[in-house]
Amino acid sequence: MSEEGAGPVGEAGLTLDVLPGRHVVARLAPDHPVPAGVWGAVGLVSVTRSPDELSVVCPEGHAPAGARVEGDWRVLTVRGPLDFALTGILANLSGALADAGVALFAVSTFDTDHVLVREKDLATAVAALRSAGHTVHEQA
Repeated sequence: MSEEGAGPVGEAGLTLDVLPGRHVVARLAPDHPVPAGVWGAVGLVSVTRSPDELSVVCPEGHAPAGARVEGDWRVLTVRGPLDFALTGILANLSGALADAGVALFAVSTFDTDHVLVREKDLATAVAALRSAGHTVHEQA
């Protein structure tokens, strides 16, 4: 476990940071090239190719042209790095959000997990996560 405040679920809870700005989730055809413009974005950028689609998560100002775009997402990042042996992190977070009626989009990286919620649901999400024993830091 890292020393930055991310504890195993069930102990002291997790520490999450709300990233500034809004993000989008975009869908392109599976054979579409990765849009070069996303790589210069500051913030969370995730590109995933499957046999059925190319999915891009990025700050809203870098949404790929011609993509099907779902906008107004806010990112909550779990402080890490997280040990791969930890279990139940996303289950705990998604359970707390589901109980509060908040839909999410999750992205995992090598070091941590990111949970995206609609901007209109951010306050509800933060309150639900805090009620579940997690610490959430919001930037002013």
